[in-house]
Amino acid sequence: MRTFRRLLGFLRPYRRPLIFSLLLAWAAMGMTVGIPLLLGAAVDAIEGQRRDDILPLVGALLGAGILRLALTVGRRLIAGRVSLDVEYDLRQAFYEHLQRLELGFFDTQQTGQLMSRATVDLQSIRFFLGYGLIWVSQSFLTIAFAAAVMFVIDPFLAALALAPVPFLIWTATRYSRRNRPAEQEVQQRVGEVTASAEESVSGIRIVKAFAREGFMMNRFRGAVDRVFDQSMITTRLQAFYTPFMGFLPNIGIAVVLLVGGRQVVNGSISLGDFTAFYALLIMLSGPVRWLGMSLSMAQRAVASGNRLFEILDREPSMQSPPGAPSLPAGGGRVEIRNVTLRYNGNEPSLTGIDLDVEPGRTVALVGPTASGKTSLVGLLARLYDPSEGSVLVDGADIRDVDLASLRSEIAFVADDSFLFSDTVAGNIAYAHPHATQEQIELAARRAQAEGFIHELPDGYETVVGERGLTLSGGQRQRVAIARALLAAPRILILDDATSSVDAHTETEIKRGLREAMEGRTTFIVAHRLSTISLADEIVVLDHGEIVDRGTHEELLERCTLYSEIAEKGLEDSVYLQRDLEEREELARL
Repeated sequence: MRTFRRLLGFLRPYRRPLIFSLLLAWAAMGMTVGIPLLLGAAVDAIEGQRRDDILPLVGALLGAGILRLALTVGRRLIAGRVSLDVEYDLRQAFYEHLQRLELGFFDTQQTGQLMSRATVDLQSIRFFLGYGLIWVSQSFLTIAFAAAVMFVIDPFLAALALAPVPFLIWTATRYSRRNRPAEQEVQQRVGEVTASAEESVSGIRIVKAFAREGFMMNRFRGAVDRVFDQSMITTRLQAFYTPFMGFLPNIGIAVVLLVGGRQVVNGSISLGDFTAFYALLIMLSGPVRWLGMSLSMAQRAVASGNRLFEILDREPSMQSPPGAPSLPAGGGRVEIRNVTLRYNGNEPSLTGIDLDVEPGRTVALVGPTASGKTSLVGLLARLYDPSEGSVLVDGADIRDVDLASLRSEIAFVADDSFLFSDTVAGNIAYAHPHATQEQIELAARRAQAEGFIHELPDGYETVVGERGLTLSGGQRQRVAIARALLAAPRILILDDATSSVDAHTETEIKRGLREAMEGRTTFIVAHRLSTISLADEIVVLDHGEIVDRGTHEELLERCTLYSEIAEKGLEDSVYLQRDLEEREELARL
């Protein structure tokens, strides 16, 4: 019931149209109940041969039908608008909340499950709040109106006709109790299907490359089979309970025909009253059936609401303190003080990190796979909070400043180079949406992206595909670097940002990066030794700890791990001690 009450809370902004829709529904039900009375009066007029009364009664019957039609159309239009408004509000609230949640939340979630909540579950909630509530209200009101009129016509006959109602209520309650958990499980398994489909489409290149279409099809079929099996449980419940609830009123109809028919023969009730009574009783079968369907709809909405509130009730573990100041002005000095980082309470990814970086310095982070390089730079943008210790930027603990102001001063270029389904210009200007075309083109030139952009069908206005997959890996990486350069950040983070380009293109990009990095604090996560030539200092990490730091020459002399890295990267090592101009000079000689 708590979930149900919370769902009703989303109707609060639309109380007026909702109440008006209910009034129209009740008025329509009034017309519906009035029609059997007019029909009974017409039968009495025919039986009594009162010809002058027949035409007005027929006109009244037709007028009631037309009025009911108009009221129903108006009610449906208003209810439809309310349902769409509620869906809009829910979807906005859900998406806004997702944007507020920290990165660690998404590390543990399936994208397909989140998509299912934002689509399938929202549809179930919207349909019930927009239409189901009206149907429930309309059904109860119809039953109440019809019962009242039946008691006015003949209390004894009405009591006999409505005798199955307690059994009907008991059946509906039992159905609700048994069907609710089944519906909850259906929604969960629908989410699994969505997750499976999303993963298959996102990884379609790998699927095709390894010819695993059959495997993915079987995997998807398994998820669909689980939805089918669980849906059959709810279908069997509905197949029994809904017709059974529709059958119970037939007992009342049979009793009315037996007892009421004898009363007509005995003359204790007129044929018109009996006709009206019988029409009212027949009319009750529809609302009773709708009541069963509405209960199923309500349970699915509650199940979807539970899944939705699982996300909405999760407070972000990382947010700005109330009234937090902006990041203070400065040149990008970074201080990392005794930092330890654990993901979800697991073994530490970083342990006892102490690192001071002066403004404008460039630091290269090197080390074997899983040594903590990406985790370390992730702390700077507060993508994660340290489990112990603190991170300071220009003297301010980043947990004490406004999160948006911190991240606006940091640009991040990751090795996966994610691009949005937008134009090339739109992707470059993502962090600076008001940038001029000249600024966009300058950033592209510095990232060595201008050449291939001009070769695209529409140049800067070419729309790249989802995740930028219409571009090559190197092209995506250069667009991502241009995006970071245009942001003009205080701190620039390059996480293996040139891993997908060839040596010649990397040389050209580095020329632009030298200019962009000048006077800007920069962290480079490097796997290519040639990239380290951009750094003023090298920090070596292993198993989440800093094992040494210094220049290339210093580390070669005293750090065994770095010597091994340099040895394995021997083909690139010639670049470490020569800048670009020296290499060009050697080439000319």
